[in-house]
Amino acid sequence: MKEYTLCAFISVAAVAALDRASGIRLLNKKEFYIFLLIIFCFKLLVNGYLTRQIVLYNPRFFLGYRLFTIPFEDFLFGFSMVTASIIFWEYDKRRRQ
Repeated sequence: MKEYTLCAFISVAAVAALDRASGIRLLNKKEFYIFLLIIFCFKLLVNGYLTRQIVLYNPRFFLGYRLFTIPFEDFLFGFSMVTASIIFWEYDKRRRQ
């Protein structure tokens, strides 16, 4: 079973549900995708180095599709982490106002 892949897709679904439940609607904003593109450019540099030199993946646990040296699943987890952080930030900002 591809556990890493499964967890990556679950994390994306959970963040999408969090966005909807919180009322932030980050996924509906064009600015978010521009920001995400910038973040992914830096991800290519940093994660590209890590996945080439330091971090090794067992092929049994992920699909095996890569962009350069970065597994596809890493982009899903990156999306989930960045998006969840912004949702929590925006939610807390609303709550304080």
